[in-house]
Amino acid sequence: MLFINYTSQSPTPLIPIRTTYELIRVQKIEVHAFSFSLHLIYQPNQLHNKDYRLILTSQEGKALSPRNLAMAGITNAYSEITPAVPLWLNKGDNAWQLTAATFVGLQSMPGLVILYASIVKKKWAVNSAFMALYAFAAVLICWVLVGYRMAFGDQLLPFWAKGAPSLGQKFLISRAKVPKSTHFRDDGSIETQTVEPFYPMASLVYFQFTFAAITLILLAGSVLGRMNIKAWMAFVPLWLLFSYTVGAFSLWGGGFLYHWGVIDYSGGYVIHLSSGIAGFTAAYWVGPRLKSDRERFPPNNVLLMLCGAGMLWMGWSGFNGGAPYAANIVAPIAVLNTNICAATSLLVWTSLDVVFFGKPSVIGAVQGMMTGLVCITPGAGLVQSWAAILMGMLSGSIPWVSMMVLHKKSALLQKVDDTLGVFHTHAVAGLLGGLLTGLLAEPALCKLMLPVGNSRGAFYGGSGGMQFLKQLVAAMFVIAWNIVSTTIILLAIRVFIPLRMPEEQLIIGDDAVHGEEAYALWGDGEKYDPTRHGWNTSAYGEEMAPSPYINGARGVTINL
Repeated sequence: MLFINYTSQSPTPLIPIRTTYELIRVQKIEVHAFSFSLHLIYQPNQLHNKDYRLILTSQEGKALSPRNLAMAGITNAYSEITPAVPLWLNKGDNAWQLTAATFVGLQSMPGLVILYASIVKKKWAVNSAFMALYAFAAVLICWVLVGYRMAFGDQLLPFWAKGAPSLGQKFLISRAKVPKSTHFRDDGSIETQTVEPFYPMASLVYFQFTFAAITLILLAGSVLGRMNIKAWMAFVPLWLLFSYTVGAFSLWGGGFLYHWGVIDYSGGYVIHLSSGIAGFTAAYWVGPRLKSDRERFPPNNVLLMLCGAGMLWMGWSGFNGGAPYAANIVAPIAVLNTNICAATSLLVWTSLDVVFFGKPSVIGAVQGMMTGLVCITPGAGLVQSWAAILMGMLSGSIPWVSMMVLHKKSALLQKVDDTLGVFHTHAVAGLLGGLLTGLLAEPALCKLMLPVGNSRGAFYGGSGGMQFLKQLVAAMFVIAWNIVSTTIILLAIRVFIPLRMPEEQLIIGDDAVHGEEAYALWGDGEKYDPTRHGWNTSAYGEEMAPSPYINGARGVTINL
C-alpha cells in the first residue's frame, strides 16, 4: 500500500486525495528535483482500468527517495525499455492470455480430434478426426479475414458488428480493446469503462479464435458418421460468420444482451448452447446414419478416448481461466470452480449408471465430465465454490435424465440422429448452467467482472429475479437464432452439394470417403481383403471358426 497525492487527467476525481490504494503496477517513472512523478495504473472496482499521473509522496508528505521507492517494490520491470515493450503492456497478463489460448487450442487440437477419432466406430475414425482438423484450420483463416471484427468490432446492428480484416501490423500490435464494451447508465454517464486489457490485440484475436474453433468442432459431434465432407467444408465458414459471430457480439462484444446485463462468463450460451442447438438442427437436415450404425456404434479405442477427454478437461482451465482477460483474482476462482463442478458431475453421472444399469460406464463418465464443464462455464468466475458443487450435482443428473429417459420417450429426439448426444451434453447442460448462474451469481464476484452494476443471482435477492429472467430471454434468443441460421445455411448448401454421403460411402466408411483407414490391422499398410483375411482362411493353413463362447472372438483349429 502507498499513500499518494495525484493530479487526475479526468475532470472528476474518482478517488480522494491522499488516499490509500493498492498499486497494480508502475507505468513510467520520471525523476524530478524534489519528487518522483510516476505514471501508475490501478484498477477501480478491481477491473475497469484508468490511467493517472501521480506524484508519489511519503505518508508525511515528503517526496520519496529512490531508496524509499525500492523499498516500496517499484522497479523498472514495467517501464518502457524497448519498442516491443510499450508502456501499457503487462507481461504477466499477456503471458497468461497466450497460455490460456494455447490450452483452449489444445482442447481442439489434438483433444477433440483424438476424442472423436476414438469414440466412433472404427470405419469412421479418420473422417471424424478430419472434420475437427478441417474446422480448426478453416475457422482461423475466416476469423482473421473478417470474423473477429464481426464479433468484437464496431457495431453494425444491435446483435452484429462490422466485419473487417485483423491482419494489419498497426491493428495487431496496438493495445487490445473491445470498442463497444463501454457501458452507460440511463442518464448517459459512464458506468463501466471500455474493456482494454494490458496486452496487444493479437493476443485477444488468437484467444477468441480458439473459442470460435471449438464451437464448430463441438457442433460436428452431432453429424459424425454420415455428413458429406464437401458439405461440411462449405458449412464451417458460413456458420462461423452468420451464426457464431452474432452470439459472440450480442453477449461479449458489446451487443444488446451484453448491455442489458445478461451473464455468460465464458460461453455457456455463445459456445455450448449454440453448438448443441445448431448441431441438433444440422443432424435433422443431414439425416441419420445407416440403421446398422445407429444400432451398434461402439468406440474403437476407449483408452484413447480417455486421453482426448483428459486433454479436454485440463484445457478447460484456460477456457474459463482466460475469460477475465487478465491474470487477476477472478481467474483462479474460475479454474477452481471449473474442476469442482466437473468432478462432481462425473461422480453423479457414474453413480446413476451404477444404480440404474448395475455397472459404471467409461463413456458415461466422460459425458458426465463434459456436462459439468459445460454447466459451470457461464458462471465459473461468478459463483461460490459451494455453488459449483451444486451445479455439478445438477449437471450430472438433469442431462443424464434427458439422455437416458426423455430421449427414449420423445419422438423428435428419436428421429433426429445426434451422433454423440451433443444436444444433451452441450445444449441442455449449457442452458442449465446459464439459468443456474441467474440464480447463484454472487454479488461481490459480479462486481469484479460484469459491466452492469448490482448484478446478482436471484438467490441473493434484490434485482436477482430480473437477472434470472434476462438469462432465460437470452437463451431463447440464442436458440432461435441458431435454429434459423443453421437451417438457412444448410438448405442453401443443399442446392449445390448433397448434405449426406451416398449409400456406398456410408457402408464402407473412411476408405471410400478418404482412401485411408485408421488402423492397418492386416500387415504393413495392407487393407482388409476377405478372400485372404476372412475367418475361414489363414496364411498358415489354419482353419478359423467362430467361437461359441465369446461373441466376436475366433477359435483356431490347426490341421496337423
